[in-house]
Amino acid sequence: MKHRILIIEDDVVIQTQLINLLTGNGYEAVTINDFPVAMEQVKLFHPHLILLDIKLPGNDGFLVCSQIRAFSSVPIIFVTSCNTDMDELSSIMLGGDAFITKPYNTAILLAKIASLLKRAYSVTEQETLSCHGVTLHLESSKIEYADRQTDLTKNELKILYYLFKHAGTICARADIVEYLWDNRLYVDDNALSVNINRIRDKLSAIGVTDFIKTKHRQGYTI
Repeated sequence: MKHRILIIEDDVVIQTQLINLLTGNGYEAVTINDFPVAMEQVKLFHPHLILLDIKLPGNDGFLVCSQIRAFSSVPIIFVTSCNTDMDELSSIMLGGDAFITKPYNTAILLAKIASLLKRAYSVTEQETLSCHGVTLHLESSKIEYADRQTDLTKNELKILYYLFKHAGTICARADIVEYLWDNRLYVDDNALSVNINRIRDKLSAIGVTDFIKTKHRQGYTI
């Protein structure tokens, strides 16, 4: 599968450099030039990864990242000349997966892209998982039941993936949290409860009830 990478960068020279670098290394690359409709372009292109600048015309990459995170868990690498600790912290807090400053080392950038793609999509060798009539679509981050679907966040997808892979057994809360941390998804015990409740609400919205069962002082099972 050829991974699609979306470049959100207003500098034409850097756009061209990145396109040549990515296409020369086997990726499909597209740039956005109409920044006010960036979200529509993200949804249309459905990229596997996004390279995002912070300083954009009439907008900033932090806001763009927040908007993307409202509907997608696609890996996002900030590639920017903004190089303060606060810039990097903000990128992480808003959902960025990596932060690389300009001028960037092409080998490091390519290595980071490859690492994030492998981490994000290694579980999609098997594109779907099913249990009790519920289907988890790994590549599109959706859950489906009786022809009804709903979108999942990155955390929700990973939690469900873990539960599906361990269907029929009790998954300890600590094991799920540890799994998420190993995948660089920063969820503590309280946040796990919040995510489980959100997943249950999404399942209920498509007609699935009592799918994730709580085992008192033990964990969860499906």
